[in-house]
Amino acid sequence: MRIALGNDHAGLTLKEHVRQVLRRLGHQVVDFGPDTDTPVDFPDITFATCDAVRSGEADRAVLVCGTGAGALMAANKIAGIRCGLGHDVYSAHQAVEHDDANALAMGAWLIGPAMATEVLESFLGATFDNDADTVRRVAKLRDLELRSARELAEHI
Repeated sequence: MRIALGNDHAGLTLKEHVRQVLRRLGHQVVDFGPDTDTPVDFPDITFATCDAVRSGEADRAVLVCGTGAGALMAANKIAGIRCGLGHDVYSAHQAVEHDDANALAMGAWLIGPAMATEVLESFLGATFDNDADTVRRVAKLRDLELRSARELAEHI
């Protein structure tokens, strides 16, 4: 797969490890994050990284910031992106299998390299289960995006 990798300055400490794991697993990495600890705004990095998934330049996105929470919030504001929080193996694969996640946010301050490796393996090895219940639920997620966009447009 082609994986879009994004980080902010707080995620820099885990970024190189993540890149190495992705490559070891045979994935192509498209890097959208800085290679310095100069502060950047995670919404900007998150948008650029996730937009690569929306455009087809990448198959999935991995976002690394301090806690993962900011990148998670930003990613889930982007139409077409479904981002899970990747601090444990079960949630990483469950987000793909049941929620068709195409992005994963990780917190460099919260998980170390060993757990990050297992989380990445789980996330990237998972596939959407595509049964009637999960298809219906993911369709409802898309409907929420459309409904909130319409409501926003009506108030402008």
